[in-house]
Amino acid sequence: MLVGLNKPWNFKKIKKGMSIYVVKCDKEEIEFDLVGVMPAIANAFRRILLSEVPSMAVEKVMIYNNTALLQDEILAHRLGLIPLKADPRLFEYKSEPDAEATDQDTLQFELKVKCSRNSNAPADSTDPNDLYVNNHVYTKHMNWIPLGGQADLYKAKDVGPVHDDILINKLRPGHELDIKMLAVKGIGRDHAKFSPVATASYRLLPEVELLTEVEGEAAVRLQSCFSPGVIGIKESNGKKIAFVKNARYDACSRNVFRYSDLKDSVRMGRKNNHYIFKIESVGALPPNDLFMEAIKVLRNKCRMFMEQLNSVK
Repeated sequence: MLVGLNKPWNFKKIKKGMSIYVVKCDKEEIEFDLVGVMPAIANAFRRILLSEVPSMAVEKVMIYNNTALLQDEILAHRLGLIPLKADPRLFEYKSEPDAEATDQDTLQFELKVKCSRNSNAPADSTDPNDLYVNNHVYTKHMNWIPLGGQADLYKAKDVGPVHDDILINKLRPGHELDIKMLAVKGIGRDHAKFSPVATASYRLLPEVELLTEVEGEAAVRLQSCFSPGVIGIKESNGKKIAFVKNARYDACSRNVFRYSDLKDSVRMGRKNNHYIFKIESVGALPPNDLFMEAIKVLRNKCRMFMEQLNSVK
């Protein structure tokens, strides 16, 4: 048992009361209820997801030719922020930043695009997409160049950009790009481009309770004071009666206090130790895998901390 700021922490009791309920999960986003934990635990998962779960991102950009209007520094920054599909668990961290790239720690890409005029463009067209060829440079123009034995282990579609239609640059006839990129494994604490999530957030579960019966026009007005789905309206004996449909959709609206006849009919609050947690992945790993990786990071931190405590005599 450890003593916290306000009261002792009983880990056996915490473990027994802790539970997770998945509400929604797909390839890009997961929403789940984290119940029976302290705010520090929920916040630890959020911070680890943002800054300590690794991903692959472009780290070095070698520009051999750039005659477009976008400056080299801005172009390199844009390339670094392109999310890659590569699974970071299959790669190692580079031993040294300037160490030679190997198939164990680096992915190599090239971008070679040249804009020219379209000889078959309609004579009366003013649309750049009709007049020029390769006037827009997208992530689909990035080509993966395997290192070592990578071609036997991976496919281009498994390590390339998450989306093929991310705009990198705009060109005009005569403009050309000749670029080589090296992607490595890193964490968001070093640079935001390595963060594997678009967002990771949590909030306490809302509680909405009707203290009095609200009916008729007042019920419709009460419903409009909250986010869609929070307050429902049912018919009873020819009257419209408001009821709490699903409080979790409440977005902390306080519009009900604008009406003197409604402000005392509702009690709003938050349920302690019940968090609505949302994770949105950038695409390299599904969000449920990202949460499992965050658990591993936190577990390793705890083990290291306990080893250091045990070593103190």
